[in-house]
Amino acid sequence: MTLEATRVLGRTGVPLTPLTLGAMNFGGAQEEGESIRIIHAALDAGINAVDTADVYTQGRSEEVVGKAIKDRRDDLFLATKFHGQIGDNPLHKGNSRRWIRQAVEHSLRRLGTDHIDLYQAHRPDPATDLLETLQALNDLIREGKIRYYGTSVFPAHQQVEAHWLAEKHGLVAPHTEQLPYSLLIRSVEREVFPVVEKYGVGVISYGPLAAGWLSGKYRLGGAQPESARSGLIPGRFDIEAPQNERKLAAADALAVLAEESGLTLVDLAIAFALNHPAISSVIIGPRTQEHLDAYLKAVDVQLSDEILDRIDEIVAPGTHFLERDTGRDTPSLQPSALRRK
Repeated sequence: MTLEATRVLGRTGVPLTPLTLGAMNFGGAQEEGESIRIIHAALDAGINAVDTADVYTQGRSEEVVGKAIKDRRDDLFLATKFHGQIGDNPLHKGNSRRWIRQAVEHSLRRLGTDHIDLYQAHRPDPATDLLETLQALNDLIREGKIRYYGTSVFPAHQQVEAHWLAEKHGLVAPHTEQLPYSLLIRSVEREVFPVVEKYGVGVISYGPLAAGWLSGKYRLGGAQPESARSGLIPGRFDIEAPQNERKLAAADALAVLAEESGLTLVDLAIAFALNHPAISSVIIGPRTQEHLDAYLKAVDVQLSDEILDRIDEIVAPGTHFLERDTGRDTPSLQPSALRRK
């Protein structure tokens, strides 16, 4: 099948396909040749957006993407991110003007392009004044090095602040927000989605399979699935951990619902993420052609009101089961913030 650009990225007017190709694994978990093959297969299938980050495999992902799109650059929407530390130097991270100016040049070189369509702050930076970050990104737009800019996993209050600062200082306001959203991770429905819709911010969501929890492998009574990510965040994937009991039960119930509806759990998961009106495009990270084909097939799945109601009964709107599933450890919930000064 061939996807068409049926979505619009927020207020930008840029047409996007429902799916965006995520490049986190390219050049790392997937070797270069296979990575380029998957990228070409996704683009041949009609996907017109690729998302990466400088911190993914410490720049290798950007390099592989750059090689893969060399002859197709003008035909796709290219997004990358800054914030995470590159190498051992603590100066090479964050959202400061100093680092943004360096990071964008490095990304442009690795990607082999003279401009980035969407440049995103990968996470908030509590050490940097938000106005400084906005001013630096505004300058890059004026210089033509980036076309749009966005945020990633920014809470609702920081997004409101960003738009207020932009209006107050005559700056371009953020165009996008990238965030985790799935059948098991729905907390953004509480405040973030209403905010982005108010300001015309396009949402590019990631993790529709909830880091593998919605792959169909996590079932009650089943064995512990293998996960390449299990060592990154201890306990997040342990099916015997007490904090994961409700999450495992929900994943199993959703798998049953998918079966009863004549769908795969991947079908249900992708269709659910695409169903929300705030979502402009959903990032997928296929490691094989089989994965890519399954994601592409799911785009055409339509969920009835009955199925959506059943989903809400299993996982209530606005719910998440583990704080780290939201994409970051919320600073205000850390022990140091909860103790008396």
